Amino acid sequence: MKDKVNEITISYKERIPAPFWRKINSSQDAADLLFQHWDKRTIQVQESFKVVLLNNSNKVKGIYQLSKGGITGTIVDLRILFAVVLKSLSVAIILTHNHPSGTLKASEADRKITEKIKKAGEFLDIKVLDHLIITPNGEYYSFADEGIL
Repeated sequence: MKDKVNEITISYKERIPAPFWRKINSSQDAADLLFQHWDKRTIQVQESFKVVLLNNSNKVKGIYQLSKGGITGTIVDLRILFAVVLKSLSVAIILTHNHPSGTLKASEADRKITEKIKKAGEFLDIKVLDHLIITPNGEYYSFADEGIL
């Protein structure tokens, strides 16, 4: 058994053909898509962190929920985040999380994790296009629009 190792297989299954992928042209496009796909039963209860996976034409390959936390925060594990991004062969991402309180303000922790992800993405040649904070009423805050990203 010492000479044996586990084999790892990586796969990505496309259920919607590429010509039908939704294109993101603005923060509003991304916010509308994300709010539409957010569980309305929990958006004002607990914070979740998701990533929108994009191809080089900014078409959405998918949305992945990275974590679900408590009332005031959730954990973002960069290793899992980039494992998903790399596995899906995405070249750009949009980060997002919700603020159950409805506050449209980025916390210092929000800014730090965004910068950390952006730096890791640059190393892997993956663009972080935006980080959106979504509120229960559908409003949003865009790091890119505010010049933070």
